[in-house]
Amino acid sequence: MTKVEFTIPIHAVTDTIRQEAEIKAKEAYVMTLLKHGEISSGKAGQLLGISRLDVIELMSQYEISIFDDSMSLEEFQAEVNQAKMKY
Repeated sequence: MTKVEFTIPIHAVTDTIRQEAEIKAKEAYVMTLLKHGEISSGKAGQLLGISRLDVIELMSQYEISIFDDSMSLEEFQAEVNQAKMKY
């Protein structure tokens, strides 16, 4: 397991702003891992606590292709079938 922490010297901010920044930082980190193939979209969703459809939307925002060139046709079909079962 990897734990990521960092300190930014800024003036005091409200808890709401701090929480929003922490969520966005985690999102960016997870999306970077996904972009470089270190985790799957399913794992990204699990780490972020969001649905696969929400992951796909984030992938678009981070300009990450939903198509994985290393995935075989069978693996892609399995992903599609898994997504269909959830919805």
